[in-house]
Amino acid sequence: MNKSETAGSQKTHIQTTSFQILAEISWVLGKVNQQEAEEFLREIQYANTIVACGAGRVGMAVRGFAMRLAHLGKHVHMLGDATVPALGKGDLLIVASGSGETQTIYDLVEIAHKNGARIALITGNPDSRMGKLADAIILLPAPSKTKQVEGFTSIQPMTTLNEQCLGILFDCLVLMLMEQMHETHDTMWARHSNLE
Repeated sequence: MNKSETAGSQKTHIQTTSFQILAEISWVLGKVNQQEAEEFLREIQYANTIVACGAGRVGMAVRGFAMRLAHLGKHVHMLGDATVPALGKGDLLIVASGSGETQTIYDLVEIAHKNGARIALITGNPDSRMGKLADAIILLPAPSKTKQVEGFTSIQPMTTLNEQCLGILFDCLVLMLMEQMHETHDTMWARHSNLE
């Protein structure tokens, strides 16, 4: 097999795999409940201060969402930053956890709840310990480390599909917030860091 044939077969494999991945993402996001999303966004709009958190790769997706919320003019922090303030009544903890059971994140949810903050959760397991404390939940029905989805198996390893869907769901929520808050690309760019 020459180099051009090898390159051609790799391209075909990439295209085939990408179509499969996109089909999986579409399947999961197609099951997200619009009313749950609206309730989640209401929590964001009415919150005075927002802290966002998630573990591992989920946390990376959450960090991108927190950045966009700041571009929308919200007072938001990512857990772990030195500037995270105290949370209390009128504030919001945004949490993403596929299982809803990650101990370190659950401990934080419990602390925020005890201090009067509201909890907005994205999870594949609304009956989890975090789910029981949440004020708003978006069910993201992707397989997690503790809960599989009946009749569905991803070609991707571990919880990759959950993290991909989470990132795209966050981008959908940003577009919805832009419309609700009358924000534009230009108003958001004006809030982007200029220390670059």
